[in-house]
Amino acid sequence: MNEAKAVLIAGPTASGKSDFAFRLAQEKNGTIINADSMQVYAELRLLTARPGVDEEARVPHALYGHIPSREAYSVARFLEDAAEAVAAARAAGRAPIVVGGTGLYFNALLRGLSPVPPIDADVRARWRAEADRIGAVALHEALAFRDPVMAARLTPSDTQRIVRALEVFEQTGRSLADWQQEQGTPMLDPKQCELFVLDVDREQLHARADARFDGMMAAGALDEVRALADLTLPPSLPAMRAIGVAPLLQALRADLPLADAVAMAKRDTRRYIKRQQTWLRKHMITWKHIKT
Repeated sequence: MNEAKAVLIAGPTASGKSDFAFRLAQEKNGTIINADSMQVYAELRLLTARPGVDEEARVPHALYGHIPSREAYSVARFLEDAAEAVAAARAAGRAPIVVGGTGLYFNALLRGLSPVPPIDADVRARWRAEADRIGAVALHEALAFRDPVMAARLTPSDTQRIVRALEVFEQTGRSLADWQQEQGTPMLDPKQCELFVLDVDREQLHARADARFDGMMAAGALDEVRALADLTLPPSLPAMRAIGVAPLLQALRADLPLADAVAMAKRDTRRYIKRQQTWLRKHMITWKHIKT
């Protein structure tokens, strides 16, 4: 395989991306590099469906579980980490195989990031504390007052991106929407990449996702959430918003029957699948779509 080539594999959750990447890595002597914003968190192997220990032992994996849940991982940090991981794979004579369901990560790889200036630590800390204090809906209202353009683009539940929009507006006096019009430098040239999207019928995805969540529960997902709760992390952190965490926390507090918590997690997964498929069809039209 040409050293300049990288393989990018996108798709909705439960579409079989990890298995597809694993087979390609074996065929192409590859390193699998994570492009899923939740699989980076160390404490969430089960609920985020990270590759198993056996798979990681048989094929090199990078950027999985390397971030503690107490930190908020960003697209900019992913881009830095991915650049190092791709370079390390190539230095070892291996093909970089980037796989995940986070569209913004793939956009960053192939289009670069807008040149937003660094945010002061006190500005960032203030808005994160405000998010914890007033909650996502009130935070969205605060954004709508300051930056209605970005507020219209974000759902009231998307705390992380609302915080980002607020801190950028305070730091720069400009809407994040304005900054996003300024293109950055791509890390990878799309013409030098193999681009795949796994395309699965939605009903089949729902059935796979339901079965997978049942498997997560059988493997100890509730204990995983119990260990996360013991860290007493702010609810605004991304890891605390991983699918399944909130309802299982309610079950652990006896605020919700466990069966209802599982049903809520499955419902949230189905909603996430719909959003992912909509995004992929809009932004990855030119990628090779593979029916699985």
